[in-house]
Amino acid sequence: MQVNLKSTLTCPHCGHEKTEEMPSDSCQWFYDCTNCAAVLKPLQGDCCVFCSYGTRPCPPIQKGDTCCS
Repeated sequence: MQVNLKSTLTCPHCGHEKTEEMPSDSCQWFYDCTNCAAVLKPLQGDCCVFCSYGTRPCPPIQKGDTCCS
């Protein structure tokens, strides 16, 4: 299975969208919105900000593995 490292994050505070590259070797627990400066954190039950706010889940989840949490 091919893993896509690009995901578009949507800020739940201001709606700003930005495409970012996900780390392939770690989970990203925090993300600073480039529009409103809100610090995004994973929602309960999610392992990272990409799984909570992105258009694609993080690489381990895409592969069918468990994530870092």
